[in-house]
Amino acid sequence: MHVGIAGIGKMGAAIGARLLSLGMPVTVWNRTAERAQPLLDTGAQWAESPKALAESVDVVITLLTNEAALDDVYGSASGLLAGQVHDKVFIDMSTVRPAKPQEMAQRAQAVHARFLECPVGGSVGPAKEGKLLGFVGGDAQDLQKVQALLDVICRRVEHVGSHGSGATMKLAVNLPLMVYWQTLGEALSLVEPLGLDPQRVIDILSDSSGGPNMLKVRGGMIAKTLSQQKSDQVTVNVATMRKDMQAMLDLGSATRKNLPLTALALQKFESAAQSGLDAKDCSELLVWWLSQGGRA
Repeated sequence: MHVGIAGIGKMGAAIGARLLSLGMPVTVWNRTAERAQPLLDTGAQWAESPKALAESVDVVITLLTNEAALDDVYGSASGLLAGQVHDKVFIDMSTVRPAKPQEMAQRAQAVHARFLECPVGGSVGPAKEGKLLGFVGGDAQDLQKVQALLDVICRRVEHVGSHGSGATMKLAVNLPLMVYWQTLGEALSLVEPLGLDPQRVIDILSDSSGGPNMLKVRGGMIAKTLSQQKSDQVTVNVATMRKDMQAMLDLGSATRKNLPLTALALQKFESAAQSGLDAKDCSELLVWWLSQGGRA
């Protein structure tokens, strides 16, 4: 199976590297060509446009920043759906509102193509190892065509319903994590007067009922950030977190569900963004909260 990837950010690059390591033919496209160079150096082919990408492969995976990017990459004159794509399968792994996959599926159907959403849980490390968690929305027959591909990307693939269901599940999975970042900052503010080494504090929290899996995975990076050993590495930036939380609140409003903790956490993240943290790694939220004395 020849796989195309549109959107070579951190996750797109990691998934591309995973597929290439398994000997699969991969063609890539990205607005900024230099971001794809590491994949090209290890055997990927380059497509000059999304249209050329779609026409040259069997299945296309998209990992795009937001809904506007989806509209452009799929729907422009040189977009993924502009060429001969009859019966080709498009798998979108972007995190968007549930209404968007429903809309994209209709666009694909209009040109006789197939569309699945499969937003994923996990970060760059699991992506490189094929250990993501995939939430598929769409037709079961379409999923069957690409099941083998998703199985080498994800450790677990869950078909959760029709188009929009995958986005709903991804937002639900992300919600406790988003709120946890705020509660972690508040917890750290309580122990700050103890003057303990940040690595020790994170180790204690991660070994307790107050430490979810995220803290076990990212604890080392968080401890370094708290110790002012800042890094340019960005796993998930604050802007992405704010986007996802707004999508959660929009979904809650549409389904008449009240999400008060999410709303309060988003207010704090917006204050952090106004302080210049939007492009920073989410671990910087904790330093910012402590610097505000827990009063922001």
